[in-house]
Amino acid sequence: MLADSGARIRHGGNQAYYSPPLDVIQLPERGRFDSSEGYYRVALHELTHWSGHDTRCNRPLQGRQHIEAYAFEELVAEIGSAFLCGHCGLAGSLQHASYVEHWLQALRNDRRLIFTAAAQAQKAADFLLQGRVPQAAQAMAEAA
Repeated sequence: MLADSGARIRHGGNQAYYSPPLDVIQLPERGRFDSSEGYYRVALHELTHWSGHDTRCNRPLQGRQHIEAYAFEELVAEIGSAFLCGHCGLAGSLQHASYVEHWLQALRNDRRLIFTAAAQAQKAADFLLQGRVPQAAQAMAEAA
């Protein structure tokens, strides 16, 4: 999925992030993670951020009432990476626990926030998985 996405992924350093101005995902070397699953969970989180670029899902960092734009984007990425991890058979994990209290307060103030974030996350997952579900179904049918 990472290779098929076309995302530019660089390895090195000790932080994982997506850089919108450079349109590149930066990940630490695989050996810096506790497991290969940990590497892929983080990579899928960053890939969800990558999907928001205006040439892909066009998810601009816009603020919502009661939540800052960056925190909202992190919520979208958390949900989107959970969808992608589920598709790949990986156990999900919360990447940005420091935002939880902020998200809870925002959810108290905006009951539609979770639906908006989940819809954006689903768009990201659909974009990244396009063409994969029919291929998987075809492969399973051929194997039967």
